[in-house]
Amino acid sequence: MNVAVLGAGAVGCYYGFLLARAGHAVTLIGRPALVAAVLDAGLVLESAAGRATVPVRATTEGDGVAGADLVLVCVKSGDTEAAGATIASHLKPSAAILSLQNGVDNAERLATLLGRPVVPVAVYVATEMVGPGHVRHNGRGDLVLGASQASDQIAAAFIDAGIPTTVSARALDALWGKLILNCAYNALSALTQLPYGRLVQGEGVVAAMTDVVQECVTVAAASGVSVPPDILDAVLGLSVSMADQRSSTAQDLARGRPSEIDHLNGYVVRTGAVLGIPTPANRMLHTLVKLVEQRDGG
Repeated sequence: MNVAVLGAGAVGCYYGFLLARAGHAVTLIGRPALVAAVLDAGLVLESAAGRATVPVRATTEGDGVAGADLVLVCVKSGDTEAAGATIASHLKPSAAILSLQNGVDNAERLATLLGRPVVPVAVYVATEMVGPGHVRHNGRGDLVLGASQASDQIAAAFIDAGIPTTVSARALDALWGKLILNCAYNALSALTQLPYGRLVQGEGVVAAMTDVVQECVTVAAASGVSVPPDILDAVLGLSVSMADQRSSTAQDLARGRPSEIDHLNGYVVRTGAVLGIPTPANRMLHTLVKLVEQRDGG
């Protein structure tokens, strides 16, 4: 396939690397520093298996999606509409568009802007950018694709590239499950700059996470979404399976960049308000992260 990755951060670079290594033609669309590094020395992946490099195309411009069979949208949730506008006129009619983003409504927002279907994808991977064009993989990497006409074929290509992938008609439920994980960890990891394994050892942290999760589950249920009854166990289990990972929100705050907190805890707060459900734990985490962003000019 001809694959374009819109928003070549840690997630986009990781999956872009695996697809390029499998022989697909990959174009990364990202920041100037990343583009320069990739064009000069290739895309670098550091993982438990060692360090490897693959050649890929790279550009800062939205027309990098021209001719792509598959477009992976990996931009921050707050950039969804702006990023979609940059590619709208360059997409070929048959291109499949996947939203590999945090939050639960990005695919819907992007589909509205583009006037065409967008497949929601729940992403379970721990990655970080070590430097421009250099991504580090810390754990997992599996995807849950929403059902579409092309999803089975795309999933097969991903699996061949070493990406564990399933297709589900209940992708929204999976996205809510991922949202709950993010609501429990992202803000706390960002405010403390601690990895998950150390974070949960803090006094009162498990109890605070339990409050956050319960609010999220209540809001999800009122929204008609089904989440697993053992979601709290899954949340706490992440501190073992991704013990060394810091959240994407932590990485954003450390770099002085705006985070996605409005689309994580903030989304739960807004949705809860519409449904008449109090969400004080999520509201406090959202407020604290926004204050840090304001302090640091993010």
